[in-house]
Amino acid sequence: MKFDAGSYRQQQSDYKAFIPSSLINSDYRASDKKILSALGSAMHALGELNAYAKIVPDAGMFLRMYIAKEAVTSSGIEGTKTNVEEALSPEDEVKEERRNDWQEVQNYIAALQWGVQELQSLPLSMRVLKGAHSVLLQGVRGKHKMPGEIRMSQNWIGGATPATAKFVPPPFVDLPDLLSDLERFWHQASPEIPALIRIAMSHYQFETIHPFLDGNGRTGRLLITLHLMHEKLLQHPVLYLSAFLEHYRREYFDHLESIRTKGDMDGWLLFFLGGVHAMSVSARETMEHILALQKRCEERIASEEKRTAVSRRFLAALFSNPIVTVRDAMRLLSLTKPAANSLVDHFVTMGILKETTGKQKNRIFSFHEYIALFDSHSNAKS
Repeated sequence: MKFDAGSYRQQQSDYKAFIPSSLINSDYRASDKKILSALGSAMHALGELNAYAKIVPDAGMFLRMYIAKEAVTSSGIEGTKTNVEEALSPEDEVKEERRNDWQEVQNYIAALQWGVQELQSLPLSMRVLKGAHSVLLQGVRGKHKMPGEIRMSQNWIGGATPATAKFVPPPFVDLPDLLSDLERFWHQASPEIPALIRIAMSHYQFETIHPFLDGNGRTGRLLITLHLMHEKLLQHPVLYLSAFLEHYRREYFDHLESIRTKGDMDGWLLFFLGGVHAMSVSARETMEHILALQKRCEERIASEEKRTAVSRRFLAALFSNPIVTVRDAMRLLSLTKPAANSLVDHFVTMGILKETTGKQKNRIFSFHEYIALFDSHSNAKS
């Protein structure tokens, strides 16, 4: 079924802007058998992921890593160059030329955590998104482009001017009505449009409206996770599509454009649902790998005659703090400096920790096997 996406409207003598149609009034319904099959597969994979998260002894200790991975990947789509290990490192250990990138990732982590927390007391809304957007742009690129505020001027994608742009979103005067329509669509109680389909359509509409002067891509990807949680399809923020969208970047942008030019919502839905399935399976497998790693490390610790109790406590702490110093060990375990030094060195000997600075003082240690599970993007493939 063809989707009425909207139309281009002449703005001045030299360019046209795309005005998307209302979602709340759309008569589009996903009825293609391939889409319904993909929807079933995606929902099944999401259900398995949620069920698996329930049986993990402490799913919460993994969340920071999932959020860090999402932050790195989503920011990477915008050209930011960093990795999970660097994102978790102290700022003074990051190379000077990469600190701006490091800060952008920290902002993304903070914005996502802020949004998830807000959903505990507020429904999904532009108020929540604007707050997250404000956190996202604090002190980084775009800090002077109205963080947390809807744009009051024309923006565009690609090209030096709107006349040469690849895509020109709607004028700012149309944004109040378009964003009000989008909010109503988020809360539309329609059994004819399954929640996962609504999330896919919502992401397309948000990116088409492009309501902020900067940061629309990252905010739109953040919206996917918040929307999944709002719809109760995710119990913990452990599913992100950024790795999938980065791996298939060209296809991603082509699908969004095909909706506008050809009304091909079906193609976008198949792509989106395939991504949800792939990344749900990937997240579940990552949890399995984490538990296997946890078991291997516990077996190494159990073979020791001394320090078993404190070693287990330290290992548990490493799953939330995989980049540590001796001072961190002192704080986390209430140890003296000599005892913390000895424990950290013992973890290096066992192969659990790896010293990363090569220094004799102010050493930093990495739980490298654990971080490697999140730093690989190979699981983005469908």
